[in-house]
Amino acid sequence: MITPRLYRRRITWVASLVALFLLYHFFSLRSDLDAPAVAARTKTSQNADTSPNANANSNTNQNAKANANNGETGQDGPICPPLPGMEDVLVILKTGVTEALDKVPVHFQTTLRCVPNYVIFSDHDEEIAGVRVHDALRNMPDEDLKQSIPDFNIYNRIRSMGRAGLAQDDFSDVANSALGKPDNPGWKLDKWKFLPMTMGTYKYKSDAKWYVFMEADTYFVWGSLLAWLGNFNPEDPLYIGTETQIADVVFAHGGSGFIVSNPAMKRVVDEYSVKSNEIHAYTAGHWAGDCVLGKILLDVGVPLHFSWPMLQNTAVAELDEFSPDFYRRPWCYPAVAFHHLSALDIQSLWEFEQKRYKESRKTLLLHGDVFKERIYPELAPDRSYWDNLSTEEHSVAVDTYEDCQALCATAPQCLQFTFRAGRCYTNKTPKLGRSSADSSSGWIMKRVDGMLASAPKCRKPDFG
Repeated sequence: MITPRLYRRRITWVASLVALFLLYHFFSLRSDLDAPAVAARTKTSQNADTSPNANANSNTNQNAKANANNGETGQDGPICPPLPGMEDVLVILKTGVTEALDKVPVHFQTTLRCVPNYVIFSDHDEEIAGVRVHDALRNMPDEDLKQSIPDFNIYNRIRSMGRAGLAQDDFSDVANSALGKPDNPGWKLDKWKFLPMTMGTYKYKSDAKWYVFMEADTYFVWGSLLAWLGNFNPEDPLYIGTETQIADVVFAHGGSGFIVSNPAMKRVVDEYSVKSNEIHAYTAGHWAGDCVLGKILLDVGVPLHFSWPMLQNTAVAELDEFSPDFYRRPWCYPAVAFHHLSALDIQSLWEFEQKRYKESRKTLLLHGDVFKERIYPELAPDRSYWDNLSTEEHSVAVDTYEDCQALCATAPQCLQFTFRAGRCYTNKTPKLGRSSADSSSGWIMKRVDGMLASAPKCRKPDFG
């Protein structure tokens, strides 16, 4: 027989167990009920709009900042990888009214998508896809100059009439020459933008550590840029770009992109503020605005820091990653920027970077990586309607594509060939090239593989 006290103790013990059991299931149920709500909030955050800066007057891309704070947007959607230091950079995209509608929009969903601070300068004040495009020439101190120099004819028309003031000849796509495009009205006006653009840039954001200038047919690999800039002190007056020379002036090629530190930017802005008449006179007698800017920077004690091969003046299709003809072998250097790109090229590079980051979480891209991951997969023994840009022409009788292929195969150093418009061309190093209606190309893949196997291993990036 159980005593009353023992019985009461057993009742208490059983009741406690029942209470714990009920509490456990209650909180388990609450957890299950709450979980979908948490997941829904996470999904909403991940799918947040990442379109470009909707506020045309803001100097920050709020969506890029949101992406950086929230992390990635999911494996199936676009990703903004972590880019520490990008908040200290102002990206300046230079364009012109005759090209802007064709070339600028692609950057909003690619190059500029994850950039927190950017500004666009042109020769026409307008909005493109909701983003403000600033008239760089409004920053010129001398308004009378615009009325007296023929280079400004197109500018004066669009300033008074907008895009309705453009004529068919303004869109003429003349071939580039050793002196640029002197018959193209927009090109002749372009040289006047550089110094006013620096003035407008500094007014726009005077506290950036770095000012990165690019054009509408340029693509930047931001992870490579930031890794490279980590080797410089932004408090030093620095002017960094791909070395180009006109007469006795060595300057950064504008289309390849160039970088100016804050102290250097302040020097050139101050110089332009007090010597604009002298600088305008020099510009009037010159044909390249990037050269004019380089001369002014040199005048204020900021010589060019050579950057090749980081900043390229060619497209990926034209890269020769194995060439021994340059003072640096590109293979282990970061690939920071490419030039002469179509909108399709830019979109393709962005998608390549996106895929690469999702698979490897890498943001630093070396030139060797470009060849191995971007160029090599496109090479094949035969490729119809393709020109791989082989340059060594053969005068011997070569009547067919097969003859050209055989000629390359029997030459031990030949790696690729092109049968172009009835003539045979070969090369000792591999290039990608591009589609062409009158060409067919091929690569001797065993030789390409051998060259790839003997390439440097790149234990660390070479920053020069």
